[in-house]
Amino acid sequence: MSFDLSVIPNKNIIVGITGGIAAYKSAILVRRLKDAGFNVRVVMTEGAQAFITPLTFQALSGNPVHTQLLDPEAEAGMGHIELARWADLVLIAPASCDTLAKFAAGLADDLLSTLYLATSAPVWVAPAMNQQMWAAKATQRNLATMVDDGVHVIMPESGSQACGDVGLGRMPEPEELARQVTDYFHKAQRAIAEKFGLLASKHVVITAGPTREAIDPVRYISNHSTGKMGFALAAACYAAGAKVTLIAGPVSLDTPNGVRRINVSSAVQMLDTSMQLLDEGCDVFIATAAVADYRVAEVAEHKIKKSGDELDIALIKNPDIVATIAQQDKRPFMVGFAAETRNVEEYAAGKLVAKKLDMIACNDVSRADIGFASDENAMTVFFAEGYHLPKRDLEKASKQEIAQQLVEAIHDALHHDPAQDEAF
Repeated sequence: MSFDLSVIPNKNIIVGITGGIAAYKSAILVRRLKDAGFNVRVVMTEGAQAFITPLTFQALSGNPVHTQLLDPEAEAGMGHIELARWADLVLIAPASCDTLAKFAAGLADDLLSTLYLATSAPVWVAPAMNQQMWAAKATQRNLATMVDDGVHVIMPESGSQACGDVGLGRMPEPEELARQVTDYFHKAQRAIAEKFGLLASKHVVITAGPTREAIDPVRYISNHSTGKMGFALAAACYAAGAKVTLIAGPVSLDTPNGVRRINVSSAVQMLDTSMQLLDEGCDVFIATAAVADYRVAEVAEHKIKKSGDELDIALIKNPDIVATIAQQDKRPFMVGFAAETRNVEEYAAGKLVAKKLDMIACNDVSRADIGFASDENAMTVFFAEGYHLPKRDLEKASKQEIAQQLVEAIHDALHHDPAQDEAF
């Protein structure tokens, strides 16, 4: 079982819009929720339609807008029940003072108030009103009743209002509301992943990107690695329920959601950080980083000035990070990577044995359509002899898809019982 925590697939949000000038913000809110991957339907009160038209929300949501309680075209006139069952979350934004009073009193004289009573989905309200109306005892009493009933109240912000007053009562910005909704579902998915995911309860450490080996204060030795594969793996492992620490060389990539990131530059720094994390406890170590094989023996203190046609620089061998980790007493499950330009499978199989790895994924970086700088990859996976698992060919796909297949391969190896092979 896997969970994609970067988007929210197949989650249904009803956005309820009531009468108030803040209704214009709801158009942006619907757009932001759609951008996040939600399915959105809009329910408007009569008051809301005085501020903004249903046609606007139909265009933004891609669905018909619901305005009438008794709609003969909606499941034989029972549209509120159909909507109530469809929703994973109901968000009323803006929620007017009048609507809050209806909800608190249990009235059901329009589609939105009836939907509120009929749904079993979580209900969120984002009140928006004049600052004095917000402060009124009746409003606060209604809110307290709704909180007791399990409604989540998104508190209004303070600032200037359309009426000229200044104070509490402004609806939060659409981007903030969309972020809160997205975070809610991410946390729910994460809780499931931590219990049932392929790598539930595992701590996965991943190295990614290139290393830079300084020559002088302005020059260095490096390679073409972008870190995309390692970052995709970090996201996939997190989505599979793992605690993920990403040791990143110098790359220009955003940190995946939920992943702890530690930035390093050189191979020595990457090894030192890896050893520290090993002491903290590591179940799976995935070495995707393209580590420089050599570093400069003596880094110049100042910029080396150009002089002559040749420059001799002495290089010394860098530590082999993945082999060093594999030799430790508290050895995690070791996953190596082999980026080759020829004899790919032969070199990878040799590296698997020589470095005492549990699994290795190899690819041909001489191909222009995969590997470095590409958003796609194709790999072959080998397992150590003791696992009795056949090699796997991962056909060309996005690096996100390849990462998911690699997570499945790691899971299969971690849970494989060689004794079962001997029984056949």
